[in-house]
Amino acid sequence: MIYIICIIIAFISAFTGSLVGMGGGVVLIPSMLLLHHYTDALAWATPQVIVGISLITMVFTAFSSTISYYKIGRIHVKIGLLMLTGSIPGSVLGAWLNQFVSADNFSLYFGLLMIALSFLFMIKRKAPLDDKSSRQKIPIFSVFIISLIVGVISGLFGIGGGSIIVPALMFLFGLSIHTAAATSMFVILFISIISAGTHIFLGHIVWEYVIFFVIGAWIGGTLGAKVSQLLKSNMLEWILRLLLIIIGVRLIFEGMI
Repeated sequence: MIYIICIIIAFISAFTGSLVGMGGGVVLIPSMLLLHHYTDALAWATPQVIVGISLITMVFTAFSSTISYYKIGRIHVKIGLLMLTGSIPGSVLGAWLNQFVSADNFSLYFGLLMIALSFLFMIKRKAPLDDKSSRQKIPIFSVFIISLIVGVISGLFGIGGGSIIVPALMFLFGLSIHTAAATSMFVILFISIISAGTHIFLGHIVWEYVIFFVIGAWIGGTLGAKVSQLLKSNMLEWILRLLLIIIGVRLIFEGMI
């Protein structure tokens, strides 16, 4: 029964994450933490183990999503590659900090930031730019700083960094939510690989359960990317706003208890 629960949680997490480019940790981590407190079958699921499994799950979520998005040309590869310059070293640092950093205060402030980001979608914006040509001007330094922050947050909290990547790509670089979500999953793929590798090295993985999370993540990630293309931008933005608020409330709650 516990294996079926793992598959279901991974599927829902991956489907939701792939849909708006957020990775899926926002669903998986709180779900696992909640079950850890209410069933002995998940006694092995310590916070460090949950973050590690979340990141491994996101590798397969992002991989399946990236394949689907790349086939239809949604990924802004140039911005995606630039974001990796900061996110890869940042993810290693974040995963390393996870084992001994008390992040309560950080959780509180980061949660408030997520809620603030959700309200940005109420601001009227110019029509999004989906120009992927080399003529598009890209602020390289801004991309690097944002990607570094994203990497640290991903490794520290296991949430993939999409909660910052997607709004940043939309508001700072003018991409539509469809292109931002696709590019975010491309970036998250590499961040998750590095972060998960660090957690594996630190011994935070219970391998008996990983395959079941992988199965759910692969199916959910592929399906989420396909459904995303069927939804209008306004609908995806509302889903993203809701998820940002959920992330924010969860982090604020964690920071206050």
